[in-house]
Amino acid sequence: MTRAEPTTTTETTPAESGFRRRLLDAMAEAVRARGYRDATVADVVRNARTSRRTFYEHFTSKQDCFIALLTERNNETIRQIYDAVDPNASWRTQVRQAIEAWIHASQADATITLAWIRDTPALGESARQLHHDAAEAFITLIQTLTTTPGFEAPELHPPSRQMATILYGGFRELIASTVEEGRDITEITAIAVDTAIALVGPRYDPPIP
Repeated sequence: MTRAEPTTTTETTPAESGFRRRLLDAMAEAVRARGYRDATVADVVRNARTSRRTFYEHFTSKQDCFIALLTERNNETIRQIYDAVDPNASWRTQVRQAIEAWIHASQADATITLAWIRDTPALGESARQLHHDAAEAFITLIQTLTTTPGFEAPELHPPSRQMATILYGGFRELIASTVEEGRDITEITAIAVDTAIALVGPRYDPPIP
């Protein structure tokens, strides 16, 4: 099966790539330390040990840098999920592999994950485009992963676009609320797996009384 993973088309010179990398890492550091709303370009420049001029050669604003960071993180999360799933495994195993990879990626930098979910809705048109693109990528991911032979049994229900949207939105909210409560994201693994299996798996009619 061919999987349409996200790719980056922007080309930069090695020096430009190095500065951009430092600035993106510095933005992540600033958000971890102060939260996105309180982080400043000065924080990013200081963390990156570079100048404001260099910052504005790569990004138009703090928001632009933040959105670039989140775009990169979302693409990497999707790549990790694709890589974690064995298309030859049983469908239940594939569901667990996908969700465990998603949770692991979210847990790796939980502060950035929470900022992505909670802070970006107020950032305007560019952030709305980010949300749209991320949602499309995750919905495609969910539907693509359920086209393997393991999901071909007639009693299974590979998710429609609407079902995939529910899974994506529900899991994002569950991840965010778990982080906000100061709990370990891995605690939600079992319920996330059970929910996905219940949506995708066999459905049984209740007995007639």
